[in-house]
Amino acid sequence: MHPNGELLTRLFSGLDTHDHQAMAACYHEKATFSDIAFELQGKTRIHAMWHMISEGDIRTTFKVDEVDDHTAFVSVVDDYTFRSTGHKVHNKIESHFRFDKGLIIQQRDVCDAKAWAGMALGGMSGVLAGRLRFLRQRKAQATLDTFVATHPQYK
Repeated sequence: MHPNGELLTRLFSGLDTHDHQAMAACYHEKATFSDIAFELQGKTRIHAMWHMISEGDIRTTFKVDEVDDHTAFVSVVDDYTFRSTGHKVHNKIESHFRFDKGLIIQQRDVCDAKAWAGMALGGMSGVLAGRLRFLRQRKAQATLDTFVATHPQYK
């Protein structure tokens, strides 16, 4: 397997086993992460997000579809309970990567925001959050900020 494929296997296996330390070791200090809820800069902030997520009941399956020295594409399915509502989520994600010096420098995750919001939130909140990115981002950032405030290693 390509070394970057091995790196991504460690990343997603770490998510499935709730090992945020192993996940953080996969990122470059100047890494960026984006998805339908987060726009994160730097390894520390990304680590805090994975730590927060790994405290839940997430289960992850993945397939490294394409990988080379510079980029990769991974198909991911996350199953978890969205903590604020108790709703079950089955989220299909396309995860795109760029690498620098054998570490992840950029991760961009794409999924169907409307489908995710319908599962996670439901009702009118789900309809609005599915259509309005700033609502998802505001809630996600506030949740991560609260987590960081109680975990001084991320400040």
